[in-house]
Amino acid sequence: MKPSVLVTRRIPQPGLDLLIGQCDLDVWDSDVPIPREVLLQRIADKDGLLCLLTDRIDDELLDAAPRLRVVSQVAVGVDNINVPACTRRGIPVGHTPGALTETTADLTWALLLAAARRLVEGVDYVRAGRWVTWDPNQFLGLDVYGATLGIVGFGRIGQAVARRAHGFNTRILYHSRQRKPDAEQALGASYVALDTLLAEADFVTLHVSLTPETYHLIGRDALRKMKGTAVLVNVARGGVVDPDALVEALRNGWIAYAALDVTEPEPLPADHPLLSLPNCIVVPHIGSASVATRTKMAIMAAENLLAGLAGQRLPHCVNPEVYSAATRSS
Repeated sequence: MKPSVLVTRRIPQPGLDLLIGQCDLDVWDSDVPIPREVLLQRIADKDGLLCLLTDRIDDELLDAAPRLRVVSQVAVGVDNINVPACTRRGIPVGHTPGALTETTADLTWALLLAAARRLVEGVDYVRAGRWVTWDPNQFLGLDVYGATLGIVGFGRIGQAVARRAHGFNTRILYHSRQRKPDAEQALGASYVALDTLLAEADFVTLHVSLTPETYHLIGRDALRKMKGTAVLVNVARGGVVDPDALVEALRNGWIAYAALDVTEPEPLPADHPLLSLPNCIVVPHIGSASVATRTKMAIMAAENLLAGLAGQRLPHCVNPEVYSAATRSS
């Protein structure tokens, strides 16, 4: 018999093509997340789960899936998955590291530049029919060339952002849990304390995982330490930034601009204060949204899933300790 697999959303077809014929597929064929009660019902007899970051994979779900052998996510981050709970049950968890690095770095710079040069405001102004003449004082923005860039989180994506910064002759500061001397030398970046980075950077970009330590890392105190002319760009996870503090900062001029690919909550309700502010850009979590990257992510997730179903090591496993005999027997 073919293993039974639940796919919780439409994914790019090349990923599904790898599974068709090898698995008995149950695909939630929708553009919106599978409802929780439906997810719990459909997972009951499944051997594998291919999920998205909008699905909560917790003890309740795992208890409802006694046959589950592998969880594979179409994303790099796994903050929606209780990884220790999976490990205790001997279930490997797959993700898609590296696939979206360059694409997300591209979007970081797109948001940074759009905020610096007030592009969204300008587009709205023209579309409203308000453009009647050239004005030397209109939509004055910030220079990016020669500025100081502060990168919070210096993993794959943070370093890719730094590589792009050289074209703008920027001074690069970074902060992360650990210093990375090799990357510092290769990229001309300087490690500094977070407070120093916030105080000196003209542009601050966020690339950290969402953990208890990074939840609301950028809150009221952090925002008060930034320059009044600074721009904040978040392409990490929405929970890294306190949205109430950010509204206060943007309204009161503690910082000049924010550009967000991710929010808390996500999606933002249409009446959220951030969406009413002219100095805030919000896009719908599109950091990895290119045809090539999303296709690669779907393929990687499918390959992780098939490996787990075959009892093989996942090519990209979040919890490799699951393969130790001691862990499986505990």
